[in-house]
Amino acid sequence: MKKELMKKSFPLAVLFAIAALYARAQSPAVVYVDHEKVAAALAKGGPLVTASNLTVQGASRNARGQVEVHDKETDVLYITDGDATFVTGGTMVGSKSTGPGQLRGTDIQGGDTRRLTKGDVIVIQAGTPHWFKEVPKSVNYFVVKVLKP
Repeated sequence: MKKELMKKSFPLAVLFAIAALYARAQSPAVVYVDHEKVAAALAKGGPLVTASNLTVQGASRNARGQVEVHDKETDVLYITDGDATFVTGGTMVGSKSTGPGQLRGTDIQGGDTRRLTKGDVIVIQAGTPHWFKEVPKSVNYFVVKVLKP
């Protein structure tokens, strides 16, 4: 039982350890978010922690998204429930600026396609196209956005 609990909590621990490594010098020593706020953010999407060098959000989607590229944000995703087809890399098609350092598109040519499921962690470096191409039912996840100076 103890081994199973460690196996289930390990990806989340990795997610927050990565965020801590990037943010340790610029963030408060401790940020606490209670379970009710976490559950609400995972169910509807929304911010959990916002700092000058990172954000932590809960997210939920039940449909495909647009292709995204963030010039100064590395995304760390931890899938908490559901599954999706996720594409990374390749070349964005139909690129349009949606804000400073933010591009959205309609498709990816090339790239790597993965099936993300509960417990998976994926890190998308800044400047890399990424896309929830298919979401059969729904997918819930945490995303830590590590911001480059």
